[in-house]
Amino acid sequence: MTHWVCCTPAPEADVFAAYLRSRHGLAPDALERLSTNCGNNVTYLLRLMGERGWPADRLILAQDATMQRRMHAIMRKEAPCAEVAIFATYAVRVVPRPDGGRPAAPSGLDDALAFAEEPLGMWDVERYVALLLGEIPRLRDDEGGYGPRGRGFLAHVDVPDEVLAAWGRLRAAFPDLVRPANPAFAAPRGAR
Repeated sequence: MTHWVCCTPAPEADVFAAYLRSRHGLAPDALERLSTNCGNNVTYLLRLMGERGWPADRLILAQDATMQRRMHAIMRKEAPCAEVAIFATYAVRVVPRPDGGRPAAPSGLDDALAFAEEPLGMWDVERYVALLLGEIPRLRDDEGGYGPRGRGFLAHVDVPDEVLAAWGRLRAAFPDLVRPANPAFAAPRGAR
């Protein structure tokens, strides 16, 4: 088994390319190294494809399960005529911890919950839940969300009422886990 240790900051594209080379002997045809957020993952990719003359009418979007809906909504906004197949790169279930034996994280969440089957390299439960909790405000199509009636970063997403209710309960129980957008990763002016 290969373990990846990164000593210097590198774009995700370079990390994935190194993995493909090392593990599977493959090399990507092109790498997009500039993006710092989900929106630019899409816009810079579409720009790169355009520069190379590659069609963007049929795409497969393989994405981390925590951000899959957002990436798809961004793609629908930026390439509305494209046929997009979405593929979660992994699936996990979070369950009550049967042993309760881990030391508690500051929120206590890692002490109460666990992954049913933990994928290799997965974040701890607290970080995973924080990622999920941060997605709901971004997906909303209101003044604070990323939808057309908010920041306009993505196409409209219907968030089911039961998801909003579950998000509200978790937010009330773990208010410090709702991850705000980090301005350090905002797109440069004119990049979108």
